[in-house]
Amino acid sequence: MENPKKVVLAYSGGLDTSVILKWLQQTYDCEVVAFTADLGQGEELEPARQTAKMLGVTDIRIEDLREEFVRDYVFPMFRANALYEGTYLLGTAIARPLIAKRQIEIAHEVGADAVCHGATGKGNDQVRFELGYYALDPDIRVIAPWREWELGSREALIAFAEEHQIPVPRDKRGEAPFSCDANLLHTSSEGKILEDPWQAPEEFIYSRSVSPEAAPDEASEIVIGFEAGDAVSIDGKALSPATLLGRLNELGGANGIGRIDIVENRYLGMKSRGVYETPGGTILHHAHRAIESITLDGGAQHQKDELMPRYAELLYNGYWFSPEREMLQVMIDKSQERVSGDVRLKLYKGNVMVTGRRSPGSLYSLEHVTFEEDSIYDQRDAEGFIKLNALRLKLLRRRDQG
Repeated sequence: MENPKKVVLAYSGGLDTSVILKWLQQTYDCEVVAFTADLGQGEELEPARQTAKMLGVTDIRIEDLREEFVRDYVFPMFRANALYEGTYLLGTAIARPLIAKRQIEIAHEVGADAVCHGATGKGNDQVRFELGYYALDPDIRVIAPWREWELGSREALIAFAEEHQIPVPRDKRGEAPFSCDANLLHTSSEGKILEDPWQAPEEFIYSRSVSPEAAPDEASEIVIGFEAGDAVSIDGKALSPATLLGRLNELGGANGIGRIDIVENRYLGMKSRGVYETPGGTILHHAHRAIESITLDGGAQHQKDELMPRYAELLYNGYWFSPEREMLQVMIDKSQERVSGDVRLKLYKGNVMVTGRRSPGSLYSLEHVTFEEDSIYDQRDAEGFIKLNALRLKLLRRRDQG
């Protein structure tokens, strides 16, 4: 296969992708376009530009995609109440399709014949990136250095970096304590000291939240406003999607909310231990379920809950651009047309407590549910309902008793 002439690299500016950048230049003698997506990872991105420039890259693109990320990826996912294996809010998985989409767009803009990512051959991200690439451009060439090169260890990576004057972060010299991925929705930590699932994570691993023990002794109370299933305001103030999620991150982090320590099943078949922080997303998840509880019909609500694990699995495994995910999204979005109103919550020492919900489209009927005397519900009607539903159970028991 001929060497690619131009490659668009998903470039973070860290050690791994800086080594990959140089390796691409050496191995393929090609032009590299360095693309860095600002998804709200909370880091200064200008050093990434300077490192790429030092390595001879002339086309360096750092793009602020925070609003698109939350509006077009995070919010649709939260309309589904998606949780992978009942716990994980999919913070890393939901970022990959947007990065892949923008890489393919840039490749088309600049006439590149290949794209490249820095995911390892053991993880989920290689699948997520590449399924996205091929779904958007079936003929694109994909370069995955971790599956190709001879640099099989952290020490080899550092030696390569030092040989080529690539800056090595101080905490990468020797045994890094863990690896991190971050965006506006979450921060994940994996590997190294966390590979032992019995080893408790130390406090320094967390970067977005105080420990619940150190959180304030007084609860924070907020009201989140929803329109058609999406959060649009906090305490009556309208906010853009990214600004709103950022504010919820601040509130959640200050109250010790959103920490989980899980062992999950990777798509490749192995189990992986991860420590995640999703403060704003955890609040949003509870609030969205609360507004749905008074605006969704019971049948629709239960149908959504049945479909959610499949939807979450599709996202986790990298099938954002698949027809089955898009089909499910249409149904989910249809269910959200009347999911509007306000939810009041208390945030206290790692807990999110719903204390109120209201909606102009509420299905909650006090006249029907009250324990006081009413004139619109005849309690005698329940007797026939129960007998009809018990009929098959009675017949089954009679048969078994002979």
